[in-house]
Amino acid sequence: MEDMMKMNMQMNFHWGNEATILFKGWPNESTGMYILALLFVFVLAFAMETLSAWPVVKPSMNPIVAGITHASIYAVRIGMGYLVMLAVMSFNAGIFIVAVAGHTFGYFIVKASALVLAKPAASPA
Repeated sequence: MEDMMKMNMQMNFHWGNEATILFKGWPNESTGMYILALLFVFVLAFAMETLSAWPVVKPSMNPIVAGITHASIYAVRIGMGYLVMLAVMSFNAGIFIVAVAGHTFGYFIVKASALVLAKPAASPA
């Protein structure tokens, strides 16, 4: 109980590497670990968006296997989403920015690749 009283958590956005992200003692006010945390959150957000377009169920696939595959991918995406949410709840502005950037870049890649695949082949004139 005494440890909870000593806990000083930011309740507004702040800059710097003195944040606790996901685990106690991480990034431990180390600039290198803070940059690693930023990269980790970016990759989590990016992966969450890219998994939204995968896998595509083939008509010949067994419905049970297809359902299990989709449910598994969904569970991984939800887990990643909660990890990103918890990281953003550290109220560190850098973490917030890389989370938004990761989601945005992942969404862009998914939508751009979908547009490229959907584009009809040019007919010779």
